[in-house]
Amino acid sequence: MSERSDDDEQTRAEFGEAVNMTATELSDWLETDESRGVGQKKDGGESTGHESGRHIVRILKKKKADLTDADIAHMRKVVGYVKRHGAQRPKGDITDTDWRYSLMNWGHDSKKA
Repeated sequence: MSERSDDDEQTRAEFGEAVNMTATELSDWLETDESRGVGQKKDGGESTGHESGRHIVRILKKKKADLTDADIAHMRKVVGYVKRHGAQRPKGDITDTDWRYSLMNWGHDSKKA
């Protein structure tokens, strides 16, 4: 896509804030048992969050000019998920929680500053 609307630019900025893991960090995380063990599974297979994480890795590796409408739509979905799920932070240490692991599948590690 050559021209980006202001909405798309806003989405990119919000996505950049929500996704605080690099493509490599996220890709490595998605290979773990913890990553595969959380989230709502579709038909007993891959979870929605795990599939999203793979799409996020592809987005992070693209140049801005190469982003598709589907990528922008997914970026909006990611921003919404991170905001909603992030607001449900449990009390106490979140290090080894499904809550944190679910967010990490969506590219956000709540343990990062």
